[in-house]
Amino acid sequence: MTIPPETIPPVRIPPVRTPPAAVTSEGQVTLAGELAAAVARLAAAGVASPRGDAEQLAAHVLDVSRGRLALVEVISTSAAQELRHLVERRADRVPLQHLTGLAGFRRLDIAVGPGVFIPRPETEWVVEEAIRLLRVSGAVRPICVDLCAGSGAIALSLADEVRGAEVHAVELEPAALDWLRRNVGRTGLPVRVHQADVGVVGAGPPPASAASTRSAAEPVGGVLRAPGVLGVLGVLGELAGRVDLVVSNPPYLPDHERSRVEPEVGRHDPPAALWGGPDGLDGPRAVVTAAAGLLRPGGLLVMEHADEHGQAVPALLASGGPWSGSWSDIVDHPDLAGRDRFVTARWDPPGRGRPGSAGEDA
Repeated sequence: MTIPPETIPPVRIPPVRTPPAAVTSEGQVTLAGELAAAVARLAAAGVASPRGDAEQLAAHVLDVSRGRLALVEVISTSAAQELRHLVERRADRVPLQHLTGLAGFRRLDIAVGPGVFIPRPETEWVVEEAIRLLRVSGAVRPICVDLCAGSGAIALSLADEVRGAEVHAVELEPAALDWLRRNVGRTGLPVRVHQADVGVVGAGPPPASAASTRSAAEPVGGVLRAPGVLGVLGVLGELAGRVDLVVSNPPYLPDHERSRVEPEVGRHDPPAALWGGPDGLDGPRAVVTAAAGLLRPGGLLVMEHADEHGQAVPALLASGGPWSGSWSDIVDHPDLAGRDRFVTARWDPPGRGRPGSAGEDA
């Protein structure tokens, strides 16, 4: 049977989307073409945000803000080669922040690289609540201690946003300590840096030091430098019972997550900043113990934890351990995604008064 031509429905051929040309007719390299190739490469490598990462790498190479990329039409051959090199490294799952050298955190750009944990956006909400609680407390010159400080993102944010705060940052690992000191220096914010062991199980042996028996930190160029690796209460002994706020993002991932984390985390974040033992609570336990020795009565603890610890960490604070009955106002808080993310509590040991903050005027 022959179908009349007028009854045959027309075949609709979808338009062919031609990717932007990487090179103009004049031989110039176009940014649009380089970005299209970068996005495709990163997507194929399984990077979660290929477009965003490609644009941030381009902005880094061209030394412009990401928002101004739309104004750039052509780039130099050398810039294109540098961008392609960085894209290949990102495709190999090197963290974006290691390639740009910076991680944005609240109002600051924090320098990061191999050997230090990259601060995450969810930790910004930990800082937000810590600042809110300090303001509610009415402390004029609050004493704040950031335990397991890493790059110093939390401590530096407190120094940046809480007027008059006396901020101490405690870190054990030498590589992370270098980044912490670098960030204090480059921001110029008044944070005192201490090398001390918070007591997280599995953090690794301290480096040998002929001066390891000394118990006091020494000021070096305005920054406190612990000559040996002592326990945190040995280094901060003068602050015991006087601190208004202890804040921490300790290692809290349980061991069963080791094979599940993204390559950017498992290969590049330092293990001492990640793993909290079989149940992930080695880090939180150590921080709670240290906080009990540092805080004044009525002082505050704000601590990040794994999203599976929304019940375990508050239960730890309310437990019948060495601090039995000493924590009050225990509240767990979600992050913006609704996942349990951090706990707040007040140090309220039985039989002790609640004197005014050490940071308050007499």
